[in-house]
Amino acid sequence: MKAAVYYATGGPDVFRYEDVPDPMVHRNGVLIQVGAVGIQGGDLLNRQGGALMTNPHIVGYQAAGVVIAVGDDVTTLHVGQKVVATSAFGSHAELMSVPASSAFAIPDSMSVRDAAGIPIEFGTADDCLFEFGGLKAGQTVLIQAGAGGVGLAAIQLARRAGAAMVLATASSDDRLARLSAFGMDHGINYAHANVAAEVMRLTNGRGVDLVVDPVGGTTLEGSIASLAYRGRVSWVGRAGREERPPEIWPIMQKNGSIHGVFLGAEMALNPQRTRPMIEGLIARIAAGELTVVTDKIFPLSEAAEAHRYIESRAAFGRVLLEP
Repeated sequence: MKAAVYYATGGPDVFRYEDVPDPMVHRNGVLIQVGAVGIQGGDLLNRQGGALMTNPHIVGYQAAGVVIAVGDDVTTLHVGQKVVATSAFGSHAELMSVPASSAFAIPDSMSVRDAAGIPIEFGTADDCLFEFGGLKAGQTVLIQAGAGGVGLAAIQLARRAGAAMVLATASSDDRLARLSAFGMDHGINYAHANVAAEVMRLTNGRGVDLVVDPVGGTTLEGSIASLAYRGRVSWVGRAGREERPPEIWPIMQKNGSIHGVFLGAEMALNPQRTRPMIEGLIARIAAGELTVVTDKIFPLSEAAEAHRYIESRAAFGRVLLEP
């Protein structure tokens, strides 16, 4: 099969488009003909400095496609079925081998492009808002990096849950204007405004009940400053890639709390909760209640350019690869 591989970590230029051996089908697993790869922020971080689990290494957490082989012990999926799957690595390829428990059936009516942007993005947003964020109807929420995959999912889910006010940040007024269609009430251009000061202005000095923060670093410091008394932060990533640890002591003054959120650990350790949650999100998207937003699609052979585009922070929604 063809795959986007690398032999050492670094910038996007480490990618090579090469022939590699087809992955094996395990007794409890399935082999997927990949139709679309949903590039995750973690894929970029792993490419920059993660462990090389194979050599050459195929990075990638999530892809959707069609099952072309099943292991002897698999009874829940069948050949020809459309699925989306998550994995610790291996999505940037024509074929992907995963445990059947890591694959989610999708309706025939759903495109693999949409499916490739669901489990990690919407599952993470759901956990940030509800399981760990405790969002209730009538509360206020700030979504940092609202134009990203998790951000767009969180805006929609918060609005559907009856949030009184949904605020979001982005790096341009154009991207903020587009977020209004998905349920954002007020946008803050973090390139030109002090986010915490704007949040306080928009909430009449109270702050928000919950912040979803996939950026970390100094952005997390602004998230804490944006909180109301006893507010919560769901911290879900390090998209800012800052080396300096954030200063979090001010949250003590508000008797606030920070939850670290990592969907991968929850899926591995608490699948009885996360699997029906993700299946429910797939159903809601299939029904048209929620929307997967795809910004740009690159050929698998141009994985380096796709990663470079995401790092430019120009994307609005998901960036996909197609073999």
